[in-house]
Amino acid sequence: MASINPFNLSDSEEEAERRPNETVDTERSPSDGAPGPPPGNPFSPPADAEPPTLLLSSNRTSPSGDVGMSASAAATSAMAGSSESRVSVDVIAAQLLRDQYILTALEFHTELLEAGRDLPRLRDYFSNPGNFERQSGTPPAKDQVLGPGGPLNRAGSISTLDSLDFARYSDDGNRETDERVAVLEFELRKAKETIQALRANLTQAAESEVPSQERKNFKSSPEIQEPIRPLEKRALNFLVNEYLLKNEYKLSSITFSDENDDQDFELWDDVGLNIPKPPDLLQLYRNCGSPLPSPRDVADVSVGVDFGDLPGNCISQETPRKLDLTQQQQTEVVQELEYQISLLNNEKQSLAEQIKKLQSEIQTLRRTVSSPPPASLDVGSQNIQNPSSSSNTACSTNCVSTLPTDNGQYLDIRDVSDAENSPGHNLAQNISQLQSQSQNKLKSQPPVQFDQPNRKLSPAFQQALLSFCRMCSDSRLGAEVSRIADSEESVMLMLGRCLPHIVPNVLLAKREELIPLILCTACLHPEPKERDQLLHILFNLIKRPDDEQRQMILTGCVAFARHVGPTRVEAELLPQCWEQINHKYPERRLLVAESCGALAPYLPKEIRSSLVLSMLQQMLTEDKADMVREAVVKSLGIIMGYIDDPDKYSQGFELMLLSLGDPSERVVSAVHQVFIPAFAAWTTELGTLYSALIPSLLARIEKLLTQGEHGLDEHKLHIFLSALQSLIPPLFAVVLQNAPFTSRAKLHGDIPAIEVTRFPRPASPLQDVATIIGSREMLSALLLLYDHQLEHEGTTGWESLLWVVNQLLPQLIDIVGRINVASSTCVHEFSRFFWRFCRTFGKIFTNTKVKPQFQEILRLSEENVDASAGNGILTKATVPIYATGVLTCYNQEEDRKLLVGFLEDVMTTLSLSHAPLDSLKASFVELGANPVYHELLLTVLWYGVVHTSALVRCTAARMFELVLRGMSEALVDRRAAPALITLCSGPEFSVRISTIPAFGTIMETVTQKELLERVKMQLASFLEDPQYQDQHSLHMEIIRTFGRVGPNAEPRFRDEFVLPHLHKLALANNSQAVESKRIDVATQLFEAYSALSCCFISEEVMVNHFLPGLRCLRADMEQLSPEHEVILSSMIKECEIKVENRGMSDAQGSMSIASSLVGEDAKTKFLSKMGQLTTSGAMLANVFQRKK
Repeated sequence: MASINPFNLSDSEEEAERRPNETVDTERSPSDGAPGPPPGNPFSPPADAEPPTLLLSSNRTSPSGDVGMSASAAATSAMAGSSESRVSVDVIAAQLLRDQYILTALEFHTELLEAGRDLPRLRDYFSNPGNFERQSGTPPAKDQVLGPGGPLNRAGSISTLDSLDFARYSDDGNRETDERVAVLEFELRKAKETIQALRANLTQAAESEVPSQERKNFKSSPEIQEPIRPLEKRALNFLVNEYLLKNEYKLSSITFSDENDDQDFELWDDVGLNIPKPPDLLQLYRNCGSPLPSPRDVADVSVGVDFGDLPGNCISQETPRKLDLTQQQQTEVVQELEYQISLLNNEKQSLAEQIKKLQSEIQTLRRTVSSPPPASLDVGSQNIQNPSSSSNTACSTNCVSTLPTDNGQYLDIRDVSDAENSPGHNLAQNISQLQSQSQNKLKSQPPVQFDQPNRKLSPAFQQALLSFCRMCSDSRLGAEVSRIADSEESVMLMLGRCLPHIVPNVLLAKREELIPLILCTACLHPEPKERDQLLHILFNLIKRPDDEQRQMILTGCVAFARHVGPTRVEAELLPQCWEQINHKYPERRLLVAESCGALAPYLPKEIRSSLVLSMLQQMLTEDKADMVREAVVKSLGIIMGYIDDPDKYSQGFELMLLSLGDPSERVVSAVHQVFIPAFAAWTTELGTLYSALIPSLLARIEKLLTQGEHGLDEHKLHIFLSALQSLIPPLFAVVLQNAPFTSRAKLHGDIPAIEVTRFPRPASPLQDVATIIGSREMLSALLLLYDHQLEHEGTTGWESLLWVVNQLLPQLIDIVGRINVASSTCVHEFSRFFWRFCRTFGKIFTNTKVKPQFQEILRLSEENVDASAGNGILTKATVPIYATGVLTCYNQEEDRKLLVGFLEDVMTTLSLSHAPLDSLKASFVELGANPVYHELLLTVLWYGVVHTSALVRCTAARMFELVLRGMSEALVDRRAAPALITLCSGPEFSVRISTIPAFGTIMETVTQKELLERVKMQLASFLEDPQYQDQHSLHMEIIRTFGRVGPNAEPRFRDEFVLPHLHKLALANNSQAVESKRIDVATQLFEAYSALSCCFISEEVMVNHFLPGLRCLRADMEQLSPEHEVILSSMIKECEIKVENRGMSDAQGSMSIASSLVGEDAKTKFLSKMGQLTTSGAMLANVFQRKK
């Protein structure tokens, strides 16, 4: 019995058959150690296994129900044996692992380590986290053999751990938690060891981050301080914070910690260095005279993990204590340990990424900074072949150790020597020589030799034998795989053959990843046909490329163009663009349009101004997609920035006009943002900006005015005027650059900054004057000299500015005088043009050059009131454009006074001369659109209210109607309404009548009840006062105003005031004796009733006022206008039907809404709003007669 090993008893017969008979080892000394398990059977004890020195713990319960012998019995049997045949510890470990006594094996492993002995089997098992991955609680099958690498499952017996009653089994109640705690503690320890190793690698990588050549500079020049490294900075931060805390500088420490929020100042390991913590700052200061050991001199220092620092103090460092916590406390400990492990795993992953990043940067620096000289290749290869060669020879030739890989066909620099021996002045030359020599060496290298076996097999037999290897070389892909590239050229050839087959099988969303590969192959491939095929693949890579994908392809095309030069761009890239110019997908045509602009700088100048220009012109005229034409216009602008053929000026001008006439707003916007600034820059270089380009546009505007006597084409006028407006910034830049003071502009010294409001906001950076000049500093210096020149020295010899003053301004003012003042669009366009013109050229220029020319033409003196020639210009558009485009440029007090005075003079002059007021109305409408000028306009009108002339007061009353819309109610109540009431109190009936439209506008726009009541009283006095009974013009004005404001006025005001008074006026008109007055009032009443018929009118008002008023009006129309009488009869009939239906309907709410609608069209609109989309007359009848 003593010679029998109890652990050789197998758990099953199958396992006994698998294992050979195990021999019992003789006793060996502990110093010999225990070798690892043999590779054949990891659980078989080795021949020289060492005897056990301790007994297994007997208080463990087997986790398996079918284990034949407990651990205590096994140990007892082992002790019963003779001393000559003791069981080895490796056999014990194997049996414990095989029977899943994991915790017993862990205790065994720990005790061996404390005794100074390491068992490889246990060490390897517990070092592998995969052995402890838990699955679900399903027990393993009966015949499942669980090796050491298997999962740690629960027991398969009936009384499993998760079914135990912990009150009943008090001895084993905490076993499951004990297992989890032990496993988690072990994983935590392993994670911290891994993090410590990663920190060591990070430290080593950070120490070698600074290139050796830079270190040489720092060593040779002590005055040049080596820049601080991130890890050094973190270490110093830690010491500084420690010093602040120790010396009670707590606020400074808090501030310092906030400024370095990426660092934990409570843990030295957070610094990231694998070195012990240095002394504090005070100790370093005291020992500054004696050298301290450098952190780099410390090596192989490990940082242990103090388990006592873990939350909960679950493990003691010195003696493990039993866990006697409650189940809830143990669960909390487990959760805390799991959280700690997750944090450590995250930190481990972060450190690993940092190490990879640093290693890649180091490799890049090695290749670029420490590149070897040409002679290094040969010497390096010699050193590899003869390791015993002299190191002096290697150092004298600046060798770099190289290792041949990839069958000797590729060169990989694995180790780079210090850059101190590497020359830096001819680095680029050395690299080129290195590449050429490496290519020659690759070509001259002999084929790889393999060891041939000493066999005498026939070649046919060998071939037949090798045919059983499953290789495929008869297909295209098999041939490519079997033929490995041995040079750069062969790599390019292989890529050229394979890429056409790879691209169709790549997902569309990921095909842009192939762009670098396609471009590199197309650049370096020797065959033109293959290059053309690859570029064709590039432009057809994505069916409908989005914006980001197009940008990626364009970036690649530009890189290709930079690499290959203009000749190949013309021969290889442009044909691809030409092929897709009419592609069915707009995204592909958009790619072509954008490519023409992106490739413009890299094309031959002849092609740039001929073929590419023609392609873009064709796309601009033929393409139907707005986004394509927009890209075409932008590319044309880029072409205009690189074109240098003066003969193409006329073609560029026509393209500008063509694109300006595009129906798409985004295309026109691109013209102003890109094309016109680029075209203007070219004409500036040609010297034709103010000699040809601007005069051509002015000539076209004058031609429009000449042809447009019967109707001006406002759209074309807008096109030409907007182009002129975009040319203002380049024109001002030309004036500055050609000024007499340009040579005196200096950038040094105290140059004030340009005011933000000095220039209008540019439509694009290309229209910014600072961009055109070159810089804001240069523009500021030129502006100072410009203002000084205008104010003190004049314009003598200043050709460009003299052209602006003597030719451009007079021609523009003449054009302004010829446009129709009633066209608010034209007035607005020219007003904006002059505003930008004056703001760009400055206040001094406006006051000294622009305003005098307008004032000379307008001539606003009182003595010229009766002279018709002097007043003719006041009725033109010159007045509103001068007022709104020139006088509003600057908003200071003197400018506002000038504007107020001008408007007062115009109002007085036009009123006294009985001239049309269209120019004054246009001025008030343009200024009234901006609330900033409401106070100013009311000041002008008050001047007219208190004027002595009734004509001026009457004009002022009519102007109120124009400015009240959009005005705040407070301003209306405070200033407008009192002024109107003041006018009504005057003796002249004409002035009173002129206020009626303004009162109507107040009723239409204001909601304040008190103000409305005041207006209502004033209008009632006009209608009910006997002195106004015979005032035909007053009645006409009131009816016209009621028809205009009635539909939008307050319903109560309409029902109680408007409709009853219209009824009275219609009734009174039946007895009008003068036929002309009767027909005028009847016509005006017809218009008013037509407008009011679509409003909601209550049944009472309908019966009492609306229908009686219509019948009175029909009586007039029967005699005066039969065609109107038919319409009125139809209106009366419909209103009567609505009243009848409303009375018969029970659903009063819905019927009241429906009854307010007139005609089939109005009913259809109502039903569409209610969700009943139908136009059937029968269905409509059913809707309005739902119940009887």
